[in-house]
Amino acid sequence: MAQHLNLMIERTGGVAADLPAHPLAYQWHPEVWVLVGFLVAAYVYMVRVIGPKAVPPGEHAVSRANIITFVMAMLVLWTASDWPLHDISEDYLYSAHMVQHMMLSYFLPPLALMATPTWLARTLLGDRALYRAVRWFSMPIVAGVLFNVTVMIIHIPALVNASVQNGPLHYGLHVLVVSAGLLMWMPVCGPVPEFRMGVAGTMIYLFLQSVVPTVPAAWLTFADDVVYKVYDKPLRLWGISAVDDQQLAGAVMKTAGGLFLWSIVIYLFFTKFAARHSESYDFKRGGKIPPSEIVGNEEIPLTTADVEREFAKSRPPSV
Repeated sequence: MAQHLNLMIERTGGVAADLPAHPLAYQWHPEVWVLVGFLVAAYVYMVRVIGPKAVPPGEHAVSRANIITFVMAMLVLWTASDWPLHDISEDYLYSAHMVQHMMLSYFLPPLALMATPTWLARTLLGDRALYRAVRWFSMPIVAGVLFNVTVMIIHIPALVNASVQNGPLHYGLHVLVVSAGLLMWMPVCGPVPEFRMGVAGTMIYLFLQSVVPTVPAAWLTFADDVVYKVYDKPLRLWGISAVDDQQLAGAVMKTAGGLFLWSIVIYLFFTKFAARHSESYDFKRGGKIPPSEIVGNEEIPLTTADVEREFAKSRPPSV
């Protein structure tokens, strides 16, 4: 890396004031630690203090799945926002920036929603204005449009160039991405049952979410020149050129996002529809014989006298 840096300095006439001596040197981001620490403390407080009062006696406030998905959500948030991914995405590679956005919009929101039990969601939303607003914004059409408009906005070159050089703007865009992602995923795996769609609607909805990102992804993939000038720097991390970097970003956006959404669609199809279809046309007997068909298990045993009596009651057919 040092040799590559020296070579870049020579090619640029020795001007390297804006080039860091150690591109991958550790950088501490205290705001990320504070955010993650606050979210963990708030979750623990809600579960241990408010949870026992919000659920029926003897019922657990959270399930094992809630805890696992919460831990995974915090790991995704930390990885996407802290060193080294944040620093690489902000200073060197737009493809790393794309990975960061994918984590914040496709992975973090569903994990956070699945980590939230229903009682906690109802406690946070209440039953008045906030609840009605979130329910309206979580409607599939509204949430889908907002999410895809956000995807288009965060790829505007002027906005990307400005956000890389402006920390508050950069984090503000991340808040926008996460918020839009939470609304988009609410009809799929939200903690409030009345906000969710059926299986068929979910499959169609996720399919449509994989279509719109094709536009900016194709734009980045097939662009011949550097779209985001802020990433056109003389120092290239791992020797990746600026054009190759943005083409890689387009591939990540389309391929990774599409595969993730389509894997959920395929899972829903085979676990819901295919399984039900196979059961509907399965004529094989189950592993357990019904009690009524077991000899000697009748409530009133059938005797020969019973059969003769029934025959005597019957009349011969008329000719």
